[in-house]
Amino acid sequence: MNGAPGFVHVDAHCIVALKPAGLLAVPGRGEAGRDCLAARVQALHADALVVHRLDMATSGLMLFARGADAQRTLSRAFEQRRIHKRYVAVVAGRLAAPRGEIALPLGADWPNRPRQQVDALHGRPALTRWRVLDGDPANDAPNDTTRLELEPVSGRAHQLRVHLLAIGHPIVGDTLYAPPAIASRAPRLLLHASELGFAQPASGAALRFASSPPF
Repeated sequence: MNGAPGFVHVDAHCIVALKPAGLLAVPGRGEAGRDCLAARVQALHADALVVHRLDMATSGLMLFARGADAQRTLSRAFEQRRIHKRYVAVVAGRLAAPRGEIALPLGADWPNRPRQQVDALHGRPALTRWRVLDGDPANDAPNDTTRLELEPVSGRAHQLRVHLLAIGHPIVGDTLYAPPAIASRAPRLLLHASELGFAQPASGAALRFASSPPF
């Protein structure tokens, strides 16, 4: 999967790149884990630093800082929930309402790492907002699927995948969480980071980027 990253935006303080599904966001274990989006971006921009991650199975927009000062500024913006993030997913089943929220605490499923789980006792608060994308061809009654726009208000590991599973609508193609019959419906996880908005770390100018999902 070697190749140059797809750059959406590059300036003196930040970079937005497109991560394909199946590529690590940051280095993993062993020789196979060396190839990742961070390494590909850094091969062309040595000062690029990671400020957030996407799951290996997820595609879409990923933000990098250029230099330690920009990294601190952007990391703080993520912590303070001042980053605009939206995802698109195709889920199993038909939702009863046009929009809603999922507020369920999440924590690690330690015997089954890296899986996460809803954990009412020890989990950390997590909130996901969802909206049905009306008129989308993926809202297919015969195939029993719905396309959603998702907003992860919090940023827990695997939050979107676990929250949607918890309400009975796992993401199609999710081999980690969905039942086999739903996981096998697509060759990849049908989850894409489609919108990213933030303040440019030096000027404070509002920047917003969009990427159409490749499914």
